[in-house]
Amino acid sequence: MARGNQREKSRAAALKKEKGMKVGLPLSPRKIGTANNKSGTQMQHEKEANAEKMRQKQAAADARKAAEGKK
Repeated sequence: MARGNQREKSRAAALKKEKGMKVGLPLSPRKIGTANNKSGTQMQHEKEANAEKMRQKQAAADARKAAEGKK
């Protein structure tokens, strides 16, 4: 009877989550230093830089696949 057990576990998890919310405890502990200390423009520049890195990686992967196909 896996479904019944799953349902009970889900209920227990929901109660635990609800209890944590009432007390004001965070659901998942945050690491120190993970707070957002960047301005909007800094975040945007970082996003754009990361996107460019990913585009370069994708282009390299596509080139590698094309080179393998020509062999």
